[in-house]
Amino acid sequence: MSDLTFEQMLEESFKTIHTGEVVEGTVISVKPEEAVLNIGYKSDGILTRYEYTNEPNVDLTAVLKEGDKLEVKIYKVNDGEGQVLLTYKRLAADRGNKRIEEAFNNKEVLKAKVAQVLEGGLSVVVEEVRVFIPASLVSDVYEKDLSKYAGEEIEFVISEYNPKKRRYIGDRKQLVAAKKAVMQKELLEKIKEGDVVEGTVKNVTDFGAFIDLGGVDGLLHISEMSWGRVENPKKVFKVGEKLNVLVKEIEASKIALSLKFADANPWKDATTKYAVGNDVTGKVARMTDFGAFVELEPGVDALLHVSQISKDHVEKPADVLKIGDEVTARVVDFNEADKKISLSIKAMFAPEPTEEAAAEEDADVVDVDIAAEIAKEEASEDAE
Repeated sequence: MSDLTFEQMLEESFKTIHTGEVVEGTVISVKPEEAVLNIGYKSDGILTRYEYTNEPNVDLTAVLKEGDKLEVKIYKVNDGEGQVLLTYKRLAADRGNKRIEEAFNNKEVLKAKVAQVLEGGLSVVVEEVRVFIPASLVSDVYEKDLSKYAGEEIEFVISEYNPKKRRYIGDRKQLVAAKKAVMQKELLEKIKEGDVVEGTVKNVTDFGAFIDLGGVDGLLHISEMSWGRVENPKKVFKVGEKLNVLVKEIEASKIALSLKFADANPWKDATTKYAVGNDVTGKVARMTDFGAFVELEPGVDALLHVSQISKDHVEKPADVLKIGDEVTARVVDFNEADKKISLSIKAMFAPEPTEEAAAEEDADVVDVDIAAEIAKEEASEDAE
């Protein structure tokens, strides 16, 4: 017979435990703020939500249930009240630290959800270990607003590993750049100048818009946005908008785009529409001291010289016209090569020649320096 009492034999039947030891426990009860685990010791272990995870306000009843098996680390054998305190997050952090070390040494690509968007970058959690990704290493281009990454799962590599200072730095930039390089190579092998491709407006500036062609950006300059005049690209295009664009030029890795499609060129039929002698209607688009520019259609402007605005003397165009006014005038000069058209309202008021006058004119033809005559007329009008 053993001299040990029943209580002594019962106590000896339980295993001994030590601080820092990893044990497996079974959840026997769970509340929002703590769970009780049977760890095969004389006392059950207590796992608080603060030692379960670093995530704030976690309800343990939502992540644990009775009967669950869980590996935990002994945090304290006796908390002063005979209770054994357990930790799960510290065990996970130990394993996470080992995981990060391996990824750093092997240059492995990790994937994790963004836990926080901070002022200077992003914070992700790898098995309870926080990794910081500075804003400069989030992408290959500067991004002022990182809020779009909140809650997103991203890929990165560990660029700095310093467990003594608990400094773990992630780098997403090199992965983005490498992926873009592959996509760029594939795209440049596929497209050529003159192709029409679909793209998405990625960014709009005062001088143009950057169009994502599938991982590679092309520039749609303000001068190529329309056959007409575009004053402010931000009023014309929106980020995320889909566009069919013309590949105008490819130089190394730079792609210049255009929306000036040949079939929509307003100068295509201009020779007929704006032949000398035709009366045309347009709107005053802008004015200078020497005349007004009239938009006949988007992409076609004509000059209405100050001397041709009226049969009466006009000092300045602004004295009789304003931006947006609709005017009808006669085409007096058409230069297709230089895309220049000159208009005259005055010419519309000139008397039509009679048959008799025309016959006399044919019988007595003289050489006249038209440019000189116009100069004289303008000088005479100025003298008045």
